[in-house]
Amino acid sequence: MNYPTEIAFALQKICGAGFEAYLIGGCVRDFWMGREISDYDIATDATPDEIKGIFEGFLQNKIGERHGTIGVLVQTRWIEITTFRRDGVYKDHRHPEQVSFSRSLDEDLARRDFTINAMAYSERDGWIDPFDGKKDIKGRVIRAVGNPSIRFREDALRILRAVRFASQLDFTVEEETLAAMKDNRSLLEKISAERKSAELVKTLEGQAIERVLLEHAEILAELLPELLRMKNFDQNNPYHIYDVLTHTAKVVANTPSDRVLRLAALFHDMGKVYSYTEDEQGIGHFYGHGKISEEIAVQTLRRLRFDTRTVKEVHLLVKYHDAQIELSKKIIRRWLHRLGEELFFKLLTLKRADNMAKSPRCNRQAELDEIEHLAKKVIAEKECFSLRDLAIGGHELIALGFEGKKVGEILDELLCLVIDGTLQNEQEQLIEKVREHYGK
Repeated sequence: MNYPTEIAFALQKICGAGFEAYLIGGCVRDFWMGREISDYDIATDATPDEIKGIFEGFLQNKIGERHGTIGVLVQTRWIEITTFRRDGVYKDHRHPEQVSFSRSLDEDLARRDFTINAMAYSERDGWIDPFDGKKDIKGRVIRAVGNPSIRFREDALRILRAVRFASQLDFTVEEETLAAMKDNRSLLEKISAERKSAELVKTLEGQAIERVLLEHAEILAELLPELLRMKNFDQNNPYHIYDVLTHTAKVVANTPSDRVLRLAALFHDMGKVYSYTEDEQGIGHFYGHGKISEEIAVQTLRRLRFDTRTVKEVHLLVKYHDAQIELSKKIIRRWLHRLGEELFFKLLTLKRADNMAKSPRCNRQAELDEIEHLAKKVIAEKECFSLRDLAIGGHELIALGFEGKKVGEILDELLCLVIDGTLQNEQEQLIEKVREHYGK
């Protein structure tokens, strides 16, 4: 196993002091999967105090010392070095009441969540795999270490981690492990909103998200209750060939692995289960579903403690996912003003993904390509659609005698006139319009 020189140095330094040192967990798993390794974790029988002594003179991070982890800066790389440990009783279904350090690698591996994460490596001992993690990697299986119910009752976050690994690695969850996840899913209420939201995003960004959303809707419904209502909800509409959940899963999978886009795709049609009606011909309609979907998105994201910017951007994408965009420069300037460049193009991406998950008779890809081409042309030609592009600013208005909020109001009015094409974006014309309209 090849690894960076900084990692080799740290391993050799620990072993040179008379202790054991192993690469452990995710880096070993990713090696056997042929994946790029970004993080290397080291486990050792040295105690935190002994680790600090071994690396005396190196910059150290001791925030995780209580749990046995010391961060050490070797050249430009931070390396986490953790003492073998055994966990005490988990009374809150998340954290052990106490942690005791161990001199046994086997004890340390036995407390880990899944077999694929319970492997270790050292140059002296080679590969350590007491729970057949390599076999499960070959079989593309997520399997709990030991009794799965005990693992999930100890730490309920492991339930979401299993779903996340299934999505990221495109693995399936072993039958007994899956049954225990379902039996213990109510324990997810014990997990903080921040941890749940982090796992949700990582799951959504996974390569197998379409399958995982469909297979694990019952578990994810602990975070997003609407998923169960969406499952098998027939749309009865000629433009749709999938139920609401299947359509949603395909839309999510059709978008790039971007947190805002995939969250927006997840929420974009959630309101359909609350707005469904049928006409006299038995055709389903979802009038007003966009408004309901955006309300669900905002409420859920706030409950899961997402940051303000993410909530705002997802809200706007869900709000406008079904909006019609006319192929005209004036209309596109309005959209660019409303959303900004980045979010406007994300909206087009979401619309493409949505369209791809509908009936083939509803193919709007060429139309969306034309809209994107025209928007890029508007930007390339430096047409005005934001205040920063306006040929007049606050200084000029202040020089004309305006002050306070009035300055902003006038600039907004001028920008609207320029965007609509009724006024040229030239400073002299803008000043003349101000004097004409406001008498200065």
